[in-house]
Amino acid sequence: QVQLVESGGGLVQPGGSLRLACAASESINSINTMGWYRQAPGKQRELVATITKGSSTNYADSVKGRFTISRDNAKNTVYLQMSSLKPEDTAVYYCNANFFANFFPREAWGQGTPVTVSS
Repeated sequence: QVQLVESGGGLVQPGGSLRLACAASESINSINTMGWYRQAPGKQRELVATITKGSSTNYADSVKGRFTISRDNAKNTVYLQMSSLKPEDTAVYYCNANFFANFFPREAWGQGTPVTVSS
């Protein structure tokens, strides 16, 4: 299984921006879909954005126009560029990878990086 390590979280003011990174232990070109999820205390983890091997992207309605997911295959890294941040964006952000191994679908998760949007 691929291992994922997130970084880039922190404290930002409303309206600010932040860039999260997810480094994978193997080529992300071999991973069908990578995505970012987030989870606030007491709430269920929710999808934020995904990007496929074919470069198609998908965003939650709440972040459309504000967040951009991208990848750098040479660095085996997926990014989440967040702008116009709102307090409701506060959560722990997790990187996710979905891929096939031994003909079975597999899933990997990073340990998360916290993002706090507050004045």
